[in-house]
Amino acid sequence: MPRFFVDHPLAVDTAFNLPEGPARHVQVVRMQPGETITLFNGQGGEYEARITLMGKRDVAVIVTGFSAAERESPLRTVLIQAVSAAERMDYTIQKATELGVTEIRPIHGTHSQQRLSGERAAKRLAHWEAVAQAACEQSGRTRVPVIHGVATLEDVLADLPAGMTRLLLAPEADARLATLAKPAAGVVILVGPEGGLSEAEEATAREAGFTGVVLGPRILRTETAGPAVLAVLQVMFGDC
Repeated sequence: MPRFFVDHPLAVDTAFNLPEGPARHVQVVRMQPGETITLFNGQGGEYEARITLMGKRDVAVIVTGFSAAERESPLRTVLIQAVSAAERMDYTIQKATELGVTEIRPIHGTHSQQRLSGERAAKRLAHWEAVAQAACEQSGRTRVPVIHGVATLEDVLADLPAGMTRLLLAPEADARLATLAKPAAGVVILVGPEGGLSEAEEATAREAGFTGVVLGPRILRTETAGPAVLAVLQVMFGDC
């Protein structure tokens, strides 16, 4: 059954027109009145809806049922990711979402090749949110991870939740993920840009309680590193 995220209040017996994106998809696959789809709005659970009208532009549905489906990981994870080139950043957000990340906090690093500000940053954030929503549709998640606007490393570190295990990916580190104790309140992962974090940025992170860890003898690309760590953490402490 086709499954769509909708930024709309959902309740059984309510009727409304689908937003443009889901409506266009329903039209492209030539669904007909009487057929059913699954909707979720990120507030938990998912809803069955029946198509009642198929117009040239509008697709009307009525919500007919609710399932309290919950597919979120018990492990809270926050990914601090240095902004990378468009397709690479999209990949990180898509795969991190599929792997159950709770929050993504993009940052500008000293060696970042991408710099976003003003209207361009706002448009990129909206795009990232759409990428995460689509990944939730595909993966079955019922809650969309929070994606914050781009900020500096210092601002993000000052705003992190207390009590979470803080990990810094550092190729020269000695500690490995396999040696980690079970986190009491979740994990924060810091991934640098293509050129890596500067010495000053690493020092700032360590002063903020981050521990350097290494994934192995191979150097991963910035878009690969975060999802790789999330996959390992889900196996060790999550629901894999």
